[in-house]
Amino acid sequence: METNEYIRTLSVDIGGSGIKVIVLDTAGNPQTERARVETPQPAKPETVISAIAQLAVGCEFDRVSVGFPGVVRSGVTQTAVNLDSEWIGFDLGTALSQRLGKPVRVVNDADMQGLGAISRQGVELVVTLGTGFGSALFVDGKLVPNLEMGHHEFRKGETYEQQLGRAALEDVGVKKWNTRLEKAIASLQHLFNYDYLYLGGGEAKKVTLELPSNVKIIPNMSGLLGGIALWRE
Repeated sequence: METNEYIRTLSVDIGGSGIKVIVLDTAGNPQTERARVETPQPAKPETVISAIAQLAVGCEFDRVSVGFPGVVRSGVTQTAVNLDSEWIGFDLGTALSQRLGKPVRVVNDADMQGLGAISRQGVELVVTLGTGFGSALFVDGKLVPNLEMGHHEFRKGETYEQQLGRAALEDVGVKKWNTRLEKAIASLQHLFNYDYLYLGGGEAKKVTLELPSNVKIIPNMSGLLGGIALWRE
């Protein structure tokens, strides 16, 4: 159990369109403003790590938490559909730790967003609506690791990500996208029988439909605030 209130965590959220960082104290209170840069294109490991290092300049921190848009096992990124193929099998935890000189923990970005938002009671599902479609499932606060629901078939022979990712939103418009999202929420309720569903990510602000009472929108900041929980688990 942690007692040192002066331990500071650099929390990093890597997205398909933007990379965000903030420094948090042990209680999860922001110690700096949130800083953001556009995700470099092509989004290769070296350029993304350089962007994080640049954002960290001038920040004082003791450890690093990273949310990454793909499957992560022991700090190694296994998938990266919305970044670059060089991420497959890349040891981000070790590479970033060497670059910043601090211990690093890496998880899926939806997992980190969930850790910053959930109540830790019952079955809780987190969906992030951004460049892609992220997902995380928790049972009484315990993470069910590596749930990549975005690439599973949803409807009309297409996946959740193909129907609800940013490209689909731009293609079909906000109204039709919300109609699809409503169907997805009903589908996920039947699939997981969750107690709560949390909708996050950059496109959650485009949600206009009336949500069921057990579904709520969480602020983008949750993805960064979840960085503290990585060191509590």
